[in-house]
Amino acid sequence: MNISINTVRPALQFRRAGLTLMEMVVAVGIGSVVLAAVGSLSVFTAKSFVAMGNYSDLDRASTFALDTLTHEIRQTRSLSAFATNRLVFVDQDNNPLTYAYDSGARQLTRTKGTSTKVLLKQCDYLVFGISQRNPSNNFTFYPVSSTNYATTKLVDVSWRCSRQIFGQKVNTESVQTAKIVIRN
Repeated sequence: MNISINTVRPALQFRRAGLTLMEMVVAVGIGSVVLAAVGSLSVFTAKSFVAMGNYSDLDRASTFALDTLTHEIRQTRSLSAFATNRLVFVDQDNNPLTYAYDSGARQLTRTKGTSTKVLLKQCDYLVFGISQRNPSNNFTFYPVSSTNYATTKLVDVSWRCSRQIFGQKVNTESVQTAKIVIRN
């Protein structure tokens, strides 16, 4: 019976045993850098998608509000009261039609009779202006006297809306502005 002592076998087992501490540190370091890059790219992408969604939603709401204002103001008979944040018109049926901006609530409302509807939400700034129809020599319009709003033929409206994205207030829409002519 031959008994042999195998001295090579433990040395081979040691070499096949796995990673050394230095190899593990390098692998964890490289893996951490790759995961950090993927994570920051994911956050940036998420913010971009949310910003584009907010922009699209605010643009849709602004377009709807501007279309409503334009359609209804063009059909009114005359302007009966004015402030930079409030317009009161005499509508075709001789009832008042009111557009009012509440800076505290950040919204523009439309009131006709007993019906009130919010046209714009999350609106940071809104201002109305009025003029006569005839332009002056420097490409602006003549102002309306504060006692006679019946001569108003041009309504100027401007607003800016924004929302919060991940806790930060971001303007996700540019200023909307329009000049609307009263046709009657």
